[in-house]
Amino acid sequence: MGQTKEEVSLLGFGCMRLPTLPTGEIDEAEAIAMIRYAIDHGVNYLDTAYSYHDGQSEVLVGKAVQDGYREKVNIATKLPMWLVKSPQDCARYFNEQLERLGVECIDFYLLHALNRRSWQQALEHEALEFLEQMQMEGRIRYAGFSFHDDLPVFREIVDAYPWDFCQIQFNYMDECHQAGLAGLKYAASKGLGVVIMEPLRGGRLVRNLPPEVEELFRTAPIKRSPAEWALRWVADHPEVSVILSGMHQMSDVEENVRVLSEAKPHSLSKKELGIIAQARELYTQRIQIPCTDCRYCLPCPQGVEIPRLFRLYNEASMYNSFASDRPQYEYLAKNGKDASQCIACGSCEAACPQNLEIIELLKVVDRAFTAKV
Repeated sequence: MGQTKEEVSLLGFGCMRLPTLPTGEIDEAEAIAMIRYAIDHGVNYLDTAYSYHDGQSEVLVGKAVQDGYREKVNIATKLPMWLVKSPQDCARYFNEQLERLGVECIDFYLLHALNRRSWQQALEHEALEFLEQMQMEGRIRYAGFSFHDDLPVFREIVDAYPWDFCQIQFNYMDECHQAGLAGLKYAASKGLGVVIMEPLRGGRLVRNLPPEVEELFRTAPIKRSPAEWALRWVADHPEVSVILSGMHQMSDVEENVRVLSEAKPHSLSKKELGIIAQARELYTQRIQIPCTDCRYCLPCPQGVEIPRLFRLYNEASMYNSFASDRPQYEYLAKNGKDASQCIACGSCEAACPQNLEIIELLKVVDRAFTAKV
């Protein structure tokens, strides 16, 4: 793991999407069995957070590492920066997490989901000083952060503190998204271990595949599942320390353990990389609205989040995910920022350098997300 020299497994168990009961609660017996199976087969990195499963993920992880398993694994969890309103909150949430997990020390502790705004909050509420103090006291072994913003912000955060590691979103569709490939290489060049989240893009690269992508993988001379293609692509990058997978059933654990026990950096052939490049191109061809997110159309007098709506529509088109993405549209509607708020004043179209017919496109977006299933 970077300059820490800590020996960590390439596969990390992400505890955000554990199996649940019909009541919505975690299926404890199944989840513990899955985690212990993973540990028994070489996985030694468990990733959880204060907010996962409404606060129950940390409790479950604490139970899973009993009976001698604590000594075999590293536990990673995160400080919920969006809840921190004062320097005292850092200690309050941290102590609550220790209690939930039933441990005296957290191996890998992260400031959760940093972006431009929450980074400033972290500085204001002395989160960095808190991390330093906890490391001095031996209550945290390694300090890091997870990240969701653009590359310049990522570089700023990396350079601001002697981090041990970071966690970024990275998959074959996100080479240039958020920190991306450039951020991966930058962090590694600074000696940080790099933990990868969303290697399957939240399942979008394995579920409801577009027919043309499904056909590509089906007819490829090398037979692999969509998940294996995606995981092997991430593992091909030598800068990667850990790949998190949010496994929902035992078969996911078994497949991922197998795949990442075999995968090695620079092991994909030109032909294999070419197949993944073809898949990327097929997804990209499904983009419907050529919006560049320049944001010249904002602010909309009615508060319509035009670039965000177009991005949501394009992603749903790419990944066949209109049904699963509908809650995001409903959230915007609840806050009066959805496409139906457009009054066709035309100010956005006058400002758009791409000359998009924004008024008509907003109608398309609204119909797509409000149509009865």
